[in-house]
Amino acid sequence: MNNDRAERRQRIGDIAEIMLDYVEHKSTYQAQQVARVRTASYTDPDQWKAEMELVFRRVPLMLAFTAELPEPGNYKAMDAMGLPVLIVRDKAGQVRAFLNVCSHRGAPVAAEGHGKCARFTCKYHGWTYGQDGKLLGIAESTTFGDVDKAGLALRALPCEERAGMIFVALTPNAPLDLDDYFQGFLDDFESVDFANWAYLGSRTIEGANWKIAFDGYLEGYHFASLHPATIEPRTPANRTFYEGFGPSMRIGFPQHRIAEALKDVPREDWGDQENNGFDFVRILFPNVSAFLAPEITQVAQLFPGPTPDRNRTVLHYLRREPIRDEEDRAQVEQMIEFFRDVTYQEDYVIGMEIQKGLESGAHDNLVFGRNERGNQYFHEWLNWYLQDDATLPKPVM
Repeated sequence: MNNDRAERRQRIGDIAEIMLDYVEHKSTYQAQQVARVRTASYTDPDQWKAEMELVFRRVPLMLAFTAELPEPGNYKAMDAMGLPVLIVRDKAGQVRAFLNVCSHRGAPVAAEGHGKCARFTCKYHGWTYGQDGKLLGIAESTTFGDVDKAGLALRALPCEERAGMIFVALTPNAPLDLDDYFQGFLDDFESVDFANWAYLGSRTIEGANWKIAFDGYLEGYHFASLHPATIEPRTPANRTFYEGFGPSMRIGFPQHRIAEALKDVPREDWGDQENNGFDFVRILFPNVSAFLAPEITQVAQLFPGPTPDRNRTVLHYLRREPIRDEEDRAQVEQMIEFFRDVTYQEDYVIGMEIQKGLESGAHDNLVFGRNERGNQYFHEWLNWYLQDDATLPKPVM
C-alpha cells in the first residue's frame, strides 16, 4: 500500500471515530460562528449573471463520466448553462471537448445525447468534422469557394479525464489545473476504481435557484423533519463531519448503526468501512454531489438557469458492475426511480417553496448555523470567486 493510500485510509478511520462520537454524544461538527447570506443572492439577476461568468465559465466542471464514453468514437452532446458542448473519445482513446457549433453557419454537428461515430456531420449543409474537431469536408466544395479548412475546426474547450470523470472548462483556452483545484480530492475516486464503474442511466429534474437546491446537499440538519421515512431511518439528522479540498468537500454522515457496524472491526480497518456504519457525500464545487454506494451511486449535476429562479439537475446513476440481465435491470430501474423521487418530491419541491418565500422579501438574510459549516464554506468560496481578486485569502474549513 503506497503512502497516499495508507494516509487516506488512516484519515477515513479517524473520521469514522469522530462520527461514532457524534452519534454517541449527540453532537456534530461546529463552525466558529453563525453566518448570514443575503436573501437577494438567490434572486438577484445580476448576481446570477456574475455566477455564470466568474464561476461556471471559469472553473473545471465535471460534465461526463468515463463510463459514458468507454470506447473510441463514443460521444456525448449536451447543454451546459446554455452552451452546446460536444465531448468525444477519439480513435486514440483521448477525450476531447468542443463547442457543438459548425464553423459554417452555427448549427450543431451532433444531436444531444450519446452516440458513436467516426465523424460528425452538420445536418444543415453537410459539413463534416473528425473526432479531433478538424474540418474534413465541405459539401460541394467546388462551388463554395476557397477557404482555409485548418482555420475552420470546431472550437476546442479545455478538457481532462481523471478518476473516471471528464472535466471541461467552458471558456476556450482557459487554464485547467485539476491538481491545484481539487487538492488531492480526486484520489477518493481513484481509490474505488471509479473509472471502471458502469453507467446505468440518468433522470432530469427541475427546481429553484441552483444555490437553493445545492444547499440541501450540504447538510443533514433537515433529515428528521424532511426525510423521516426515507433518509432518517438510516442516517441521523444533524450528525455531520466536514473536510475541505480547495472549494470542494467531503461530508461524512454516520449511520444510526455505526457502533454496531464497527464493534467487531479492528480499529486499524475502520478506514475501509465506508457504507458500513457511515457514508460520505462528495461535493465537487460548484455543482456536483456524489453519493457512492455499493448498491447504486447517485451523482447530482446541477445546472443553473435558464433563469435565476430555476435550475436543471441531471441525476446520474452508476455502480461497480454492469447490468446482468433483465431482472437486474428492472431492479436497477426501481432503485433509480426511488432515488429520483426522494430527491425531487422531498428536496426540490420544498426548494421551489423556498424560492417563493425568498422572493417575497420577508427577510434580508438567511442564517446558517454553526452546525451547517458545509453551507457556510460553499458560500464563502462562491463569494471568493465573485470578488474576482486572486490576491484575497481563500476560505479554509
